[in-house]
Amino acid sequence: MAYWLVKSEPFKYSWDQFVKDGRTHWDGVRNYQASNNLKAMRIGDRAFFYHSNEGLEIVGVAEVVKEYYPDPSDESARFGMVDLKPVVPVKTPVTLKQMKTDPVLSEMQLIRQSRLSVCPVSDEQWRYACGLAGIDA
Repeated sequence: MAYWLVKSEPFKYSWDQFVKDGRTHWDGVRNYQASNNLKAMRIGDRAFFYHSNEGLEIVGVAEVVKEYYPDPSDESARFGMVDLKPVVPVKTPVTLKQMKTDPVLSEMQLIRQSRLSVCPVSDEQWRYACGLAGIDA
């Protein structure tokens, strides 16, 4: 199993809306590196759901339920999407400020490439962040 972090602006698509929907397609990614990360996702992989712009924190965990397929909103036909379902909210949000100052989390791709909307997370970072969030890894 691989681990990821996906970012969404809560005013566009929040964790609460995701939970209400029960499943969503992760579309609209137009960065090649983020798109390659989507292509690498496999069914059963887990992803932190991160609120960007507002909140700036990990708020939940999602699971990949459908692997990469074409994004119909992309007229160039170069980009795709995956489907995700919510798994669990965090008990304690893990903030960007915490991540930046923590020796384990400060090396996350989210910190090094802050504009990337889909990032890999190492096994160590996953377990550690889950511990901070008060959930089982």
